[in-house]
Amino acid sequence: MTSMENTETSIRSLNDINLEEMAQKQQQQNIYVTPPVLENQKTASQLSLSKKSSKHSNRDTTTRGKYTLNDFQILRTLGTGSFGRVHLTRSIHNGRFYAMKTLKKEIVVNMKQVEHTNDERRMLKLAQHPFIIRMWGSFQDCHNLFMIMDYIEGGELFSLLRKSQRFPTPVAKFYAAEVFLAIEYLHKLDIIYRDLKPENILLDKNGHIKLTDFGFAKEVTDVTYTLCGTPDYIAPEVVATKPYNKSVDWWSFGILIFEMLTGYTPFYDPTPMKTYENILNGTITYPDYLPPDILDLLQKLIVKDLTQRLGNLQGGSDDVKNHPWFKEVIWERLLSRDIETPYEPPITSGVGDTSQFDRYPEDKDLDYGISGVEDPYGSLFNDF
Repeated sequence: MTSMENTETSIRSLNDINLEEMAQKQQQQNIYVTPPVLENQKTASQLSLSKKSSKHSNRDTTTRGKYTLNDFQILRTLGTGSFGRVHLTRSIHNGRFYAMKTLKKEIVVNMKQVEHTNDERRMLKLAQHPFIIRMWGSFQDCHNLFMIMDYIEGGELFSLLRKSQRFPTPVAKFYAAEVFLAIEYLHKLDIIYRDLKPENILLDKNGHIKLTDFGFAKEVTDVTYTLCGTPDYIAPEVVATKPYNKSVDWWSFGILIFEMLTGYTPFYDPTPMKTYENILNGTITYPDYLPPDILDLLQKLIVKDLTQRLGNLQGGSDDVKNHPWFKEVIWERLLSRDIETPYEPPITSGVGDTSQFDRYPEDKDLDYGISGVEDPYGSLFNDF
């Protein structure tokens, strides 16, 4: 089959899943809390696959249901989205600042995001890494789900990139290397992240990255089928509704590096439907200012053929780590955060500084903490 025939077949698959409806929903969503997307209808065998018990089932260092709203003072909104809000809070016990992510159960259920929401809680409890945000615990009331996580003061890498327009090569390489270590770690736990983008990378007070928002993360030992992610970063095999594996994260990793170096994503179009068609077509115009070593890396990451994509070959993630573009990186020092960061956020640490986050209107009618009324959805979120 020719490449053109492959593309046409993929587009027919997209039409089968009502891509236009998905695109319309994507356009309506705020970027801070990951937007919902449609999920493929699963066969019985696929449902069985998704319900396999985790090999990490006994690994949980977080608390479940031991916190309540009475343990925290809500200070301000850090971000809003389709399902709820992220608040800056302060513990009344130790005085520390935390980010509290809230999700409205009814909306999560209506948008068919129950599995993704439970997966997010489950994946965050497994991940303990210097470059991944830490969740301390979760709880729920009759209307909402709550996750308590570290407050990362430095804001989003997305905001820094927009201010800079594009990063110098050493800066992009630093952030890419830290992101690589986070993704490599997740893959060793059989977790696919599935939503890598600058909006989901926070900077701590020293300028090191923290990968956040695990709403699409999933533990997968072989392949999965769910169509999810953010349009510019979705791998072609996901768009084409084919079974896929961890290699989708290496595609997104290539898109991330491209965006950091150029200031834009290679397949962008104002219309998500066209973005998906561009991804399936796979044609990229690389700027003349990109040097040969980075061109080689990008062309081996942003490649449709899975038998050629770095990270999916026999050498696994080592093929990415050992690429010549990363030759200066001392990985052990980077992992121990023993390398000076290229940018230190201009914040005052330890006082709940929110200067790196946009202001949002506060909701004066929050339905938090309600108990003793009917909760038709509580049984769907037993992990909380």
